[in-house]
Amino acid sequence: MTLEIKICGLKTDEAVAAALDAGADWIGFVFFEKSPRNVALDEAARLAAAARGRAEIVALVVDADDATLAAIARDLRPDLLQLHGHESPERCAAIRASTGLPVMKAIAVAEAADLAVLPAYAAVCDRILFDAKPPKTPDALPGGNGLAFDWRLVRDLDPGRPVMLSGGLTPETVAEAIAVTGVAGLDVSSGVERAPGLKDPARIRAFIDNAREADRRRRREPGPKP
Repeated sequence: MTLEIKICGLKTDEAVAAALDAGADWIGFVFFEKSPRNVALDEAARLAAAARGRAEIVALVVDADDATLAAIARDLRPDLLQLHGHESPERCAAIRASTGLPVMKAIAVAEAADLAVLPAYAAVCDRILFDAKPPKTPDALPGGNGLAFDWRLVRDLDPGRPVMLSGGLTPETVAEAIAVTGVAGLDVSSGVERAPGLKDPARIRAFIDNAREADRRRRREPGPKP
């Protein structure tokens, strides 16, 4: 399967151009007011216009209500909704039905027991994202914290849906993440920033270049003997 790379939390023309020019497959816009990557819907729609047809467009939401989701579906016209809150499998299915859009559910992982919910979400979602569980602090965000989890927990895991990996990914760690997990999808945000919410074009380019090279290397190497 071809490696897919998503650059999330874009807020500026420069960041969008950097992601597109570097060859990102997906670009993500965050609609969560507590996040330093939050962007107004009308601005996201304007930025997405430059990307449409060049990359898939993702809207990241956190326990959004129906009115917010309807506005995003109407004005942004995303290719995918990323559900990064406490949405239950039933809520995921309802969002998918009401918006008519594919959904990707983020599952927060710290230990193997956190993956017990995977079958229920895989049954109703189009994609699954494995992210690090946020720290237990009052100001912790549901994602974009720059934290990694033990990637071995999801090594070669196949829930019957396309999978993406997030959490602690940087240009420096992405090759290891690919080698350890075998995933075919990567989602990075804070790891390509120079400051919270401020994307670094050079780090975006380095991340994508390093990921593509690691994927090529993986494909050339023979798999383990049975």
